[in-house]
Amino acid sequence: MPPDAAMVSIAPLRREDIDEIAAAFARLGWHKPASQYERYLEEAVVGVRTTWVARFGGVFAGYATVCWSPDHPPFRDAGIPEIQDLNVLPEFRRRGIGSRLMDTAEACVGSRGRRVGIAVGFDPDYGPAQRMYVVRGYVPDGRGGASHGAPVRWGDTVTVDDDLLLHLVKTLPGG
Repeated sequence: MPPDAAMVSIAPLRREDIDEIAAAFARLGWHKPASQYERYLEEAVVGVRTTWVARFGGVFAGYATVCWSPDHPPFRDAGIPEIQDLNVLPEFRRRGIGSRLMDTAEACVGSRGRRVGIAVGFDPDYGPAQRMYVVRGYVPDGRGGASHGAPVRWGDTVTVDDDLLLHLVKTLPGG
């Protein structure tokens, strides 16, 4: 555990978190408007999504969600919840925050079932996430990559962007 792990707190998303989260991503030039987090709160009310916010020393540092009925058909059809939208602000990385968010999400999923899914991008920006997911026991779901929700087939030409994904699954203990 990193030495400053005691400074990390994880709690469910609250309405009062939204402006701080949107402002933090706006400073990075990332398009993550307040409406996204308002939707996450609405989805929590109807049981579609659960969202956790990480703080480091009381300051917003990142978040993660679990989508209980994901768009990826193999996950949705098999009843596999998907961890989605894991984000840790660059200045807070390498402090165990992503791992703590993953621990929280996996524990929540594990209280309901035995398998959890996640997707990861192909480009080097996703390298740390790719490594973390493998170390945590995630393996490819065996269906190859997908681009914009459609399977990538032999001979396809695709654009490497945030929608070119490899889906992974993990079997959780217990359940």
